Amino acid sequence: MSVSEMFAALQGALGQDQDIREEIRKVVQALEQTAREILTLLQGVHQGPGFQHIPKKCQKAREHFGTVRTQMESLKTKFPADQYYRFHEHWRFVLQRLVFLAAFVVYLESETLVTREAVAEILGIEADRERGFHLDIEDYLSGVLTLASELARLAVNSVTAGDYSRPLRISAFINELDSGFRLLNLKNDSLRKRYDGLKYDVKKIEEVVYDLSIRGLNKEATAGAGGEK
Repeated sequence: MSVSEMFAALQGALGQDQDIREEIRKVVQALEQTAREILTLLQGVHQGPGFQHIPKKCQKAREHFGTVRTQMESLKTKFPADQYYRFHEHWRFVLQRLVFLAAFVVYLESETLVTREAVAEILGIEADRERGFHLDIEDYLSGVLTLASELARLAVNSVTAGDYSRPLRISAFINELDSGFRLLNLKNDSLRKRYDGLKYDVKKIEEVVYDLSIRGLNKEATAGAGGEK
């Protein structure tokens, strides 16, 4: 084989790779649009009247996740099944965003932390690496850390809306989450930096709870803790 023939063959391989990346990019753009729609919907809970419509917003968000599952099925067909990590960077960001959105919906519904297996089911992908297109553990953890920041914001807006018990529940949840992360020996630099931000979320929520205590509103919140969430 001549040098020109060798490079012609290489160009063919590069062209195929570029075609794969372009097809992935198109599906990822669709996923990003769906994620924006879900985020826009859920942002309504931060407004005063939004607290009254949390169940309805969560139901609507789950309908959008039906679209996500369809888009994920399309994404799986765009690259060889054994080359997940070769193309992982293309969908990593949007996947982390979708993990956060799924975790936020589950928290709003039950005030619990969604498992990685449950998120994978919501997104229509696998939890186990051996079974194909899956939810990487670090992507799951990154999404959970984004949830912590969102809940810190929700704690502040809850007070503004006159809901004084929710920040106490959020505080308990975030402290438990922080304890869980402390059990991990994080090696990933990006994930480690994200985790470092969790202490600021903890501090922000503690300040909200302290303010409620100073104003005497924590007693009212505690008294109403047995009511509806």
